[in-house]
Formats: sequence, structure tokens, C-alpha cells
Amino acid sequence: MSKNLIIVESPAKAKTIKKYLGKDFEVLASYGHVRALIHKEGAVDPEHDFAMRYQVIERNAKHVDAIAKAMKKADNLFLATDPDREGEAISWHLHELLKERGSLKDKGTYRVVFHEITKRAINDAVAHPRKLSTDLVNAQQARRALDYLVGFNLSPLLWKKIRRGLSAGRVQSPALRMIVEREEEIEKFKPREYWSIEADLEKDQQPFAARLTQLHGKKLTQFSITKENQARAAEQELRAAAAGTLTVSAIERKQRKRNPAAPFTTSTLQQEASRKLGFTTKRTMSVAQQLYEGIDIGEGAVGLITYMRTDSVNLANEALDELRGLISERFGDDKLPSHARHFKTKAKNAQEAHEAIRPTSAHNFPDAIKAHLSSDQYKLYNLIWKRTVACQMIHATIHTVGVDFAVGNGNILRSTGSTVAEPGFMAVYEEGVDDAKKSAREEDRLPPLEKGDIVKLLQVRPEQHFTEPPPRYSEASLVKTLEEYGIGRPSTYATIISTLQQREYVTLENKRFRPTDVGRIVSKFLTGHFTRYVDYDFTARLEDELDEVSRGERGWVPLMKEFWYPFRELVKDKEESVSRSEVTTEAIDENCPKCGKQLNIRLGRRGRFIGCSGFPECDYTRNIDEDESSEPEIVDGRTCPECQSPLIIRSGRYGKFIGCSGYPDCKYIEPLEKPQDTGIACPKCAKGNMLKRKSRRGKIFYSCSTYPDCDYAVWNEPVEGPCPACNWPILTVKTTKKRGPERVCPQPDCKFSEPCELETAEASEQD
Repeated sequence: MSKNLIIVESPAKAKTIKKYLGKDFEVLASYGHVRALIHKEGAVDPEHDFAMRYQVIERNAKHVDAIAKAMKKADNLFLATDPDREGEAISWHLHELLKERGSLKDKGTYRVVFHEITKRAINDAVAHPRKLSTDLVNAQQARRALDYLVGFNLSPLLWKKIRRGLSAGRVQSPALRMIVEREEEIEKFKPREYWSIEADLEKDQQPFAARLTQLHGKKLTQFSITKENQARAAEQELRAAAAGTLTVSAIERKQRKRNPAAPFTTSTLQQEASRKLGFTTKRTMSVAQQLYEGIDIGEGAVGLITYMRTDSVNLANEALDELRGLISERFGDDKLPSHARHFKTKAKNAQEAHEAIRPTSAHNFPDAIKAHLSSDQYKLYNLIWKRTVACQMIHATIHTVGVDFAVGNGNILRSTGSTVAEPGFMAVYEEGVDDAKKSAREEDRLPPLEKGDIVKLLQVRPEQHFTEPPPRYSEASLVKTLEEYGIGRPSTYATIISTLQQREYVTLENKRFRPTDVGRIVSKFLTGHFTRYVDYDFTARLEDELDEVSRGERGWVPLMKEFWYPFRELVKDKEESVSRSEVTTEAIDENCPKCGKQLNIRLGRRGRFIGCSGFPECDYTRNIDEDESSEPEIVDGRTCPECQSPLIIRSGRYGKFIGCSGYPDCKYIEPLEKPQDTGIACPKCAKGNMLKRKSRRGKIFYSCSTYPDCDYAVWNEPVEGPCPACNWPILTVKTTKKRGPERVCPQPDCKFSEPCELETAEASEQD
């Protein structure tokens, strides 16, 4: 009989920890949250200090029963859930349930916290327990109550004013606003023409380029040359003045240092995994969870990284010592700075007691343990290992050179380039950049040049350019922006993004977020009528105030009252004063070609469209992006594979598609959007990969890339790894209101299912 019972959140973590603790410890999993607010009105009672009514989560009831049964035989309870607010709340809920059942009478109850699953960390945590933190629990309860009250009051309003089935959330609504405002900015953008003058040069058979930076004694700016005739005149002048050669008039040499990036936080890991690995935030956190909880690398399961929900860039002293020793041994003492690097966190209210995400042991080299890891696990672990090692290496030394060529009266062509003199940390790792444009000259290699040298002029090229609108948000840039505004916390970024997609407020096209018609309408309604509650600063301040509650600096009930009463009155007012047509209809400056009345943009079952204000007397409609006078858009360089007529982009009841211009004689069609490759092999034929596709009605499904040769298809998202019950090569992720997210076997005869371990702590935060 075990004297001590220790509770963690996942069975994988329980298995890893069990081997570190002796026979006196039994380790069980709660499988995430054990209680949730009841799914009906009255779960939060504002009239009685926001008292909250909970119920046991059905899918985890059996796990609670198992814990209660084991507790009868134990003397002490150690609550070892995750070291954050959600983890603290899970421990508190479990403690309350066991207390109600009388399972804790005359028993010791302790809270233990660790940030890595290693023998040293686990034993140290058990040896130095603490009490449950009421402040952390209150902060989590306040967040949960706020999310409930916002959702339970705004969602019915959206049903009445827009359409049934919609919902709104406290944190994802400002995130939706960001995406919509960026789209509107793109639509309003008017390109502006400008020209640059480039010159192709050569010395000692090495070609290189230069750009005109000064014309007639004046320094050129982006819009100094805006017309083709100006550019052609400058071209002719330079050709005539050069007469085939240029002379070096000045050389400027500089040396600069580039320091390594800080070790990963949750946000920067999600951003970098998106840039370099193409991972979604959800996929990144799922794989990181696996690495944290433990993987058998030949000597039993071991946690490979520290806790992956953190906003701190600190590294423990032991980790710094280990990293410096490894760098000295593997790369040489000359790659070590004189002192360990310490980084300053940029996140607001960062938990400095936490560590950055790092390997639990830098001596677990990625290539050495690759055979024990899945492809995703290896890629992410390799990224974390390299970033962590690089952050403690010397700076990179970069030599830059700028060469000027005087041409005629007051004209200067400039060529720039750089070389890496000492790679330093760059030999291991270099940080990615969002929306990076190829820098022109900085990475060019130049031939050896000295003042007075003569180079050959091959040609002068005027180049036409147009300004571009800001890019749509990627997952990486959206997470970065949310963090900069202080909206959300490390544990919520992935949930915010997945919620927006699940509710079909945004779509992901070419890895960029685009708002749907419904998303636009919802954002317009919330921004216009609930301005304060989707304001970026207001949302960030509320996050700060929740952090104050977690530190014991503020009471959670006064915070709730301050938020709730003005919000309730505003909801009541908008319910009475705003009509549905006001929200879903927008007048445009155009008259109906059929009856002459004003046209409106309206919201229908399949999105926004243009219709006559005289409906139902006048039934004129057209697609919102369709111009009556416009010609169909031809698909460049392609013809119909059946009749060789040009292919055109057409619009139908299910949106845009590619079709044959010979319709109706030829009925060939194909989807406008190419299916996305999941990278998971088809379990039926093993020849193709599973592709993410969209049905005619817009529903997502997954099918084999070799169709029609292979007709295998599933509705739920496939995940790598065989079914433990029947060994079918893949599982799928299925989410229901009753059971939540689960991994299930897609085989009809197999009933295998298990709760997803990824977002058990996050799932309750409906941000």
C-alpha cells in the first residue's frame, strides 16, 4: 500500500514521474480539469458575489472516482498539476471534490510544483511542498467567470441580431478585430508607383549590382522617381556619363555585431515553429506537451524540455553552467562569451520565477535521440535545443562594405555587401523573421575593390515598383501582435486561434488569416456597439488586473463587479435599440439595374451578397466581388484538359471555382483552392498523403491525394501514430460538447478513444 498519492494531469506524465518516486508513492492522472461550470444560465451568480456552480466533467468522472478510492489507502495527497493558474485551479477543484467526499479527513494535503520532469526536479518538489494558492485560484475563477458572462450574454444577442449559432468571447473578439481591420486596410490600400535605377557591374569576371542613390546632387528617396519618363531620362544620362565603365569614388567599411536571440517563451516558440517548421500553434503545443511529459529514449521515459507555457526568458544557473560546459567542449572556448548571457523579458507581467523553454539536459543531443522521436518531436526538439545552445554563444561578427561610384554631375551609384567574418552563434542557429523581404544589397558578395578601381558597366536597368499593402496575419505574426498588445497569456494563444477557426470567423489561406463574411459582421457589430470590450488597451488592462489578483494585490469580486454591471446595462440597451437589419445590411452608392432602387450589402446563408433594397418586390442579386461590366478572369497559362478552351474563374452558389469557358458545352470544373497536404500517409494505400479539402458546402474533410485511385476519406483531422487497439496506421481528433476533444480510431469496428492531453488545461478557457 502506497503511503503517498501524487496527482498529475496526464497519464504520460504519471508514467514518467512514477519511475522517479519509490514504492511509497502512487501516481494517478486527473486527465485535465475535473470540474467545469454547469452548461446553463446561472452558473455564475452576480447577485451573490459571483458564486460559481460547478459539475464534474462526465468524461473524467471515472478518474475522480479512482483518485478518491486510492486516497482511502493513502496518508498524504500531493497535488502536482501544471505550475500555472490552470494547474492550480485543477488541484483546487480536485481538493474540493475529495473534501466533499470525506476522503481527506486526517490526511495531509500538499501542493508541489516543478518546471521540468527530471528526477532531481521531482524529488526536490516533493521535498519542498507548499499550500494551495488561493490567489492563483481566484485569478483563474475570475477569468472563467468573465469568459462565461461575456459568452452567455453576448452570444444570444448575436443570435438575435445576426444569425443563430454564433458566439463571442472576451479575448478572441479583439483578435478577430485585428484580422478584420487588417483586411479592411488591405482593401482600402491604393498602390503607389515608384522607380529605382539598378546597374549591373562586373570586375574580374565577378558580376555584382549597384543602385542609384543620388541624382543631380540630391539623395534619392522612395518616391523621388515616380514616372517612367523620369526613370528613362536618368538611365540615358548614366549611360552617357559612364561610357561603359565606372570608377570607385569612395569605400566605407564597417564591422557590426549580431547577438543571439533569447531562449524560447511560449509565444516565440509558436512563432518560430510556424516560420521554420510550418507548424500551427496547436500542433506546436501538442508536440511540446509530449516532449515535456516524457519520452522513452532508451533508459525509460524522461521529460526532454522544461514547462512549455511560460513568458520568461530566464535560465536556471545549473542550466547555464551545463550549456557553457557543452559549448566549450563541443565548439571550443573561443565560442564562449566571458560571462553567461542573461536576457530581459519583453512580456508584460512575465512570471520571472519560471524558466524559458529549454532542454532538461543539453547533453540529450537531437541527433543522438532522433531514433526515439517522431518526426514532429525531433523537429521541435532540435529547434529548442539549437536556440538554447546558441543563446549562450558569442556574437556573430559581420563585415559590411559600401562602395560608391560617381557618374557624371552629382550622380552616385552605390553597391553594398556583407560577409560573416565570425559566425559565432550563427554556426548553430539563426532566428527567422516575419514577412521578410529579400534585402537587397546586404547579403551580396562583392569583388575586392579599392578607391580608384575601374569596373565594367554591363547595363542600366530602370525598375518599376508599386507599394504593397500590409500582409495578412500569419499564425506567427498574430501571436506576436497579441503578445505585444498584452492580449491573452501563454496558455491561451493556441486556443484563441483555434476558436476563431472553429467558429468559422476566419479562414487560413496560404497560411494567412482572412475573415469570413460572418466574421466581418460579428466584428463590425462588436466594434460598433461594444467598443470598450473589444478595445485592445481595455482587454490588456483586464489581463493585467487578473495578474494582480494572482499576486494577491487585488480582490477578484470587486474586479468582477467593476466589469459586470456596466456590461450588463450595455447588453440590455443594445438588445432594445439595435435592429437586425442595421447590423446585417449596409447601403452602397449604387442603384439597382433592374428597378432603380438603392442596392445593399446583405448577409445571407452563404455569406454577404449585393441585393436590391426593394426586396421582395425586386429579386436582383449578385456576388459582392462581381462587377456587372467586368469580363471573367482568365487563368493564365492554362487550358481546359477536356476541350482545350481557356479556363476562367467563375462564381457559383458555393463560392468561386475554376471552370471551362466553353460552358455549357463543356462542364469541366476544379476547386480554386488547392487542398493542403497534412504530411500524413494514407493508411489505406500508403502511396499518397492525406489532404485537407473542402466539400461543396464548405465542410472540411480529409482524403487521399491519389483519388480516384484511392477513395479513403475521413471527416476528422488525422494525426500520426497507430491505434493502440487495432494498430490502424492513424488516429483522428474528434471534438464533441459532451466528451470534449478525443483521439479516436477512424475504423468503424474499433471503439478506441482517449481524451486529448494537449489542451486539457486550456480547454476550459473559452477565450
